[in-house]
Amino acid sequence: MDGSRELEKLAAGEALTKEEYLRLIKDRESVRDEAADLAVRTRQRYYGNKVFIRGLIEFTNICKNNCYYCGIRAGNTAAERYRLMPEEILSCAGKGYELGFRTFVLQGGEDPYYTDEILLSVVRSLKETYPDCALTLSVGERSRESYRLLKEAGADRYLLRHETVNAKHYAALHPADMHYGNRMACLKTLKELGYQTGAGFMVGSPGQTDEDLADEMLFLRELKPEMVGIGPFIPHKDTPFAKEQAGSAELTVFLLSLIRLTLPDVLLPATTALGTADPMGREKGILSGANVLMPNLSPAGVREKYLLYDNKICTGDEAAACIACLKARIAKTGCEIVTDRGDHARHI
Repeated sequence: MDGSRELEKLAAGEALTKEEYLRLIKDRESVRDEAADLAVRTRQRYYGNKVFIRGLIEFTNICKNNCYYCGIRAGNTAAERYRLMPEEILSCAGKGYELGFRTFVLQGGEDPYYTDEILLSVVRSLKETYPDCALTLSVGERSRESYRLLKEAGADRYLLRHETVNAKHYAALHPADMHYGNRMACLKTLKELGYQTGAGFMVGSPGQTDEDLADEMLFLRELKPEMVGIGPFIPHKDTPFAKEQAGSAELTVFLLSLIRLTLPDVLLPATTALGTADPMGREKGILSGANVLMPNLSPAGVREKYLLYDNKICTGDEAAACIACLKARIAKTGCEIVTDRGDHARHI
C-alpha cells in the first residue's frame, strides 16, 4: 500500500490511527508529492496564498535550564551572553512596526531577570504603543499565575515547544530537574487560559523513532494547538549532543504536510532551523503546507549570540533586507508575504 488512502482520509477530515501515521512516515518516498499537494490545497482553503511574517525579537540568551541539545544551555560557558533591556525590546518593535510587522514574537531563554513584574511591564508597553499588533511570548515554563497575568496584560499567543511527546525520550534530552509532566501541564494551562497556543518538536533529535513521530501526530490532533513549530535537530558544538547526527530536512518537510492535513487551519512556520538544514528549506516548507516565517528583528549585534544550534542562517541580515529577500524568494513559490496580524483561522 502506498499511503494514498491514508492521505485521502486525512484530507477528508478523518482521524488516522498511529499505525496509519507510521505507515505514511515509513513510506513517505512514495507519497511525498501527493501529501504536499493536498497540504497546499488545504492551506489555501483557509488562508489562500498568504504567508504571514512575525517579527522575532530574541531578547535574552541567558537560561537557567541545561537542555542537552541547546546552545544557550546554562552549562555552556563558551556562550557569549546578552540581555536586552525593556527599552531595547520596544525599540526593536518600533523598527519592526515601521517595516509593516503587526505581530511580534518575544523569545528568550528562561532568564531569571525577567520576573513577572518586568515582563508584564514590557507586554503592557508593547500593547499600549502598538494596540493593532498581536504579541506572542516564547519564554518557557512559568507558573499558572504568571501565564494568567501575562494574558491579562495583553499577550495573545504563547509558543511552548514540548520537544517530544515521549516521556522517556524527554528525560534523555533534559536534565533531571526538568520534567515532562510539567511541560505538558504548562501547555494545558495555556489552552485553558485562552491563549492561541503553540506547541512543537524537534525532528531527528537523538533517540527519536518513527513511532515517536506517529505519536506526535496523535498528540497534536488531541491538543489542537493554533500554532505548531517543528524543525530538524541541528547539533551545537558546545553541547553534549555535539557529535550527534542532525535531523532530516526532508522528513521535516513531509511532517509539515502531515500536520497541515491533521490540523487544517493551523499556523505553521517554515522555521529558521529548516532553512539552516537545507538552503531551500523554507521554500520547500511553504510548498508543503507551511504559512508562517519569522524574520529576526533583534539588534544585529546580538543575533549571532542567540545560537541554539550551529550555522544558523540570517544572523547578519538587517530586518529590512531580510524581508525583501524573503518576499522575492517566497514569490517564486506562488505565495505572497503579508505583514498583517495573520490570526489563526478559528480566531478571524
